[in-house]
Parts: sequence; C-alpha cells; structure tokens
Amino acid sequence: MLYFLLVPLKKYFFFFNVFNYITVRTALAGITGLAISLFLGPWLIKMLKKYQIGEEIRPDGPQSHLEKKGTPSMGGILVIAATLVPTLLWANLRNTYIWLGMFTMFLFGLLGFWDDFLKIKGKKSLGLIIRRKLYIQIIISGAVGIILIYLGLQGEFSLGLSFPFFKEWIPYLGWFYLPWIMFILIGSSNSVNFADGLDGLAIGLTFISASAFTALSYIAGNVVWSEYLNITHVPQAAELTVFVGAMSGACLGFLWYNCYPAQIFMGDVGALSLGGAIGVVSILIKQEFLLFMVAGVFIIEALSVLLQVSYFKLTGGKRIFKMAPIHHHFELMGWSEEKIVVRFWIAAIIFALFSLTTLKLR
Repeated sequence: MLYFLLVPLKKYFFFFNVFNYITVRTALAGITGLAISLFLGPWLIKMLKKYQIGEEIRPDGPQSHLEKKGTPSMGGILVIAATLVPTLLWANLRNTYIWLGMFTMFLFGLLGFWDDFLKIKGKKSLGLIIRRKLYIQIIISGAVGIILIYLGLQGEFSLGLSFPFFKEWIPYLGWFYLPWIMFILIGSSNSVNFADGLDGLAIGLTFISASAFTALSYIAGNVVWSEYLNITHVPQAAELTVFVGAMSGACLGFLWYNCYPAQIFMGDVGALSLGGAIGVVSILIKQEFLLFMVAGVFIIEALSVLLQVSYFKLTGGKRIFKMAPIHHHFELMGWSEEKIVVRFWIAAIIFALFSLTTLKLR
C-alpha cells in the first residue's frame, strides 16, 4: 500500500524513487516485521495468559518439558501478522506471486489455528487427528498447485522442473507438476512442525531459511544475477524478496520472546504457516531442490520421525532413537536444551551457506 503511495511521488521529489528498489523495500519490510513482533509480543503474551491459552505437554515426552505446561501458545498469529502486514505495506500488490505467498501462508495458518484450538479446548497435547490434518493439507496444497498450473498454462509460471548442477535440463511437467507441488508444500509445513519442540529452535531455523530464500528470491528475479549464475530467471520472483524479508524480520522479533526460557510458543498456527510459506517460495522461484539444502535441519527432523515410526512398526517395538524428533534424542542423551538449539542453528547456517555456494556450481 505504501508502495503505491510513495513511488508516484518521485515525479515531484526524486528521493522517492528509492522505493522502486527491491532491496530498499525488503529492508523496510524486514524492519517493519521485526518492529511488529517486538512491540506486539508483550501484549499478545498478556492476552494469551488472560484467556488461559497455554501449551499442553505430551505426557510421553521428556519430563523436563512438564514445567512448560501453560506457557502461552498460538504465538504464530503474531508471526503471520508481522509477515503479512509489512508485505501489504511495502510490496507491489500487482504481483501475483506475492498474493500466492500470502494466500498459502494464511491457509496453512488457519489449519494450524484449528489444530491449536482443539488442543486448548480439549486440554490435551493432540488436536486434529493426524489423518484429518493430512487430508486438509492435501486440499490446501492441491488448491495452490492448481492455481500454479493455471498460471503456468497462461505463461505466468514455468511448469519446467529446474535441477541443481544441470544448466540446460529443465523437463516440462505440465499437470504432472501438481503432485510435486503438493509434496513440497506438505513436506515443508510438516518439517517445521516437527522441529517445533524446543525453545527457539523452529523459529530460529525458519529465520535462517527465510534469510537464505530472501537472497535466492532476489537472485532469481534479477536478470543479471540469474544469467551470471545460470539459474532460471523468474521476473515476478523479485517481489517475493519483500515477502520473505518480512518473514525474516517477523521470525527474528518473535525469537526475542521464544528463546529459552520461552515466554510464548508459536504453536501449529506458526509452524504450519511458516513451513507452507517457505515451500511455496521455493516453488515460485524454481529452486525446490535447494529447499532440501536450505532446510537441511528441518529435513533431518522429519526423517528422524519417519525412520523411527517405520522401524518401530517393522520390528515390533524397537527404536532407532531414544525419542523422535531427533532433538529429543539429544535431550535424553543429556544435552541441555540451549546447547541443542544453538548447535542445530549452526548446522542450519552451514546448510544455508552450502546451498548458496551451489549456485555457482552449474
């Protein structure tokens, strides 16, 4: 909105031309998202405590987590607001990709809100039945996928699949792109959800991933950089930089209150929405495979759950890890919560940096 207000003023004052630049608006969106999270955080914590909207702890989880029961939850509402409001203020809203990013984040956030609401209402750690949650994720990701296929048939989105390290091989998938889109969105949203188990862990990892995708979105949308690095040029992707930059600022501000010992948890409303948003950005900028590198720690968390459950069923009760997701395994090994979180952040930074270095290896 401010974009449409300020940019036309360049006719009268040359200074306002600065708001044409993606980098400037991305920085402003990030600062705005950070400010919203920081200033509204205490108010939200107060409101959640007032209405007794607190976290329910798994009885079979680490015993050290029982003391966290009652900590204000559903803080992901703040992260969503601190991402969408700056995007609406600083992005060019004529850009279809911006609306797709916000639409995806909002829908996955609604699903997470419903799940959190059922947990709080029922005073238990389980909300939606897993099967039902998956069905809804399929519907949401399917809807987003159909929109993208439609845009692809209209020439506004490439239905070719871009592979890292291959310069020319971009096979056209057409409607076969739909299951791939659904896989990315469902996998990404659930991966962030699995990692949301320790104070500051998931939101810190998301900040690192969002920061990496801020750079990737800018590169994909910039014709000079995309040609130099020989990656798929996506003209509309440049504006996504504002959206992901706002998300980075929102995550950093929320981390202020979510770091150990957490004053607030983001809940499924935050985890599912952030995962879905990162997933759709990776699809829109044609860097889905880099998502597996950027979000490497999230992938490991999800795989640890998948392996644990599969091995448990195949062997009749045996386990690979002491507990899954894998961060709980390290807890039961005696690592402190702070040590696990910081070390996982370090690993995430390494994954993100590695993903950026691969851009030149093409």
